[in-house]
Amino acid sequence: MRYLFQLNEPDLLAFNKNWGWFLAWGIILLVLGALAISYSMFTTIISVIFLGIILTASSVIIIIDAFQFWWRKWGGFFIHLVTGILYFVLGVMLMKLPMLGSISLTLLIAIFYILLGIFRITYSLSFQLPKQRWRLFNGILALILGILILAEWPLSGQFIIGLFIGIDLLVCGWVYIMAALSARTKLRSGG
Repeated sequence: MRYLFQLNEPDLLAFNKNWGWFLAWGIILLVLGALAISYSMFTTIISVIFLGIILTASSVIIIIDAFQFWWRKWGGFFIHLVTGILYFVLGVMLMKLPMLGSISLTLLIAIFYILLGIFRITYSLSFQLPKQRWRLFNGILALILGILILAEWPLSGQFIIGLFIGIDLLVCGWVYIMAALSARTKLRSGG
């Protein structure tokens, strides 16, 4: 199979030498994934609240930008000001009503996972990396998760976000572990 991108020799050697860090990261992701699945409703609430915090913080930056740069450039000023206010309102709503927000966000998460799956599949087919079949599997799984979210929406919106985040973390952790073990084997064998 011909790959679009290949690691050069120094990068491949550095990857192989640092296999322990990749293994540790993979184990951490596996543990976080198991916790996220075990407490999927809590993971959903935390995810929605975190998004609310990000939107609220972004609103402050956008509103400051509206007054700093767009002041007296009336079309741009009002667009930025209204955008900042909408971000603020949405962020506060998500922080105050995370379960209701999760049902609405389920649709966005489904679209995210579908796009993420497409990106990961494309990435795994474009680069020659250790254990890339696992990367391809990771992309296919993300795509399937996005489709499953759409199929269950809106009924399972209160826990499905946390569940699927946990599954994705588990698979990402497994990908890191497999790549690390492959690098360790290559380092020991000298190739």
